[in-house]
Amino acid sequence: MLSIEEMKIYLKENLMEKRYIHTLGVAETAKKLAKLNGVSEEKAEIAGLAHDVAKNLSIEKMKNIIEQNGIILSKIEENNPSLWHSIIAHIEAKDKLKIEDEEILDAIRWHTTGKENMSTLTKIIYIADMIEPGRKFEGVEELRKVTFEDLDKGVYAGLNGSLKVLLVSNLLIDDNTIKARNYFLFNSNVKA
Repeated sequence: MLSIEEMKIYLKENLMEKRYIHTLGVAETAKKLAKLNGVSEEKAEIAGLAHDVAKNLSIEKMKNIIEQNGIILSKIEENNPSLWHSIIAHIEAKDKLKIEDEEILDAIRWHTTGKENMSTLTKIIYIADMIEPGRKFEGVEELRKVTFEDLDKGVYAGLNGSLKVLLVSNLLIDDNTIKARNYFLFNSNVKA
C-alpha cells in the first residue's frame, strides 16, 4: 500500500482541485468519527482519501473498468453513471493506491449508496462524504451534530436525506440505499 503522503500526491495529480479538497475533508472527518467509534483512525483516513479515486475518470474509462472486471450492473446502476465511480472505486484503489485491506475496500465501494449491514468503517465513510466541512446544504449542521453524537442516527438521517433529494429531483434510487435504510429500521435504535 502507498503511504498516506504518496496517496495524497497521487490524488492531487489525478483529481480536480475541488474534488481533492473534498477528499481531504472526508479523510479528516472520517478520522474524527473513527476515534469516537472505536475504529482505526488510519483505516478511516485511508478510506476517506481513496473513496473518490475514480471520480474524475471519463464515463468511457469507467465503463471499460466495469466490463474488464466482469461487473454486472443492475438496471438502475446501468442507467445512472453517477454511481459508477463508487462501483469501481475499490478496483481503482487496489490498482492505483495498492490498498489490499478488504474492510477499507468495502467502505470505498459503498460510500455513495450505502448497503445493508454496513461495517462501522463503511458507515463512517458514507456519512463523512456527506458532512465533511466543505459540504453546504440545508440541514448539514444538524446532520453533523447528530452524527457526532450517534453514528447510526447520523447515517440513518443521511440515508433519509439522500432519498428525499432523489425523490424531489425525480432521479433513480439505488436499491442498496433503500435496503440500507430499512436495515437500520429493523436492526438499530434509530427511531428512539
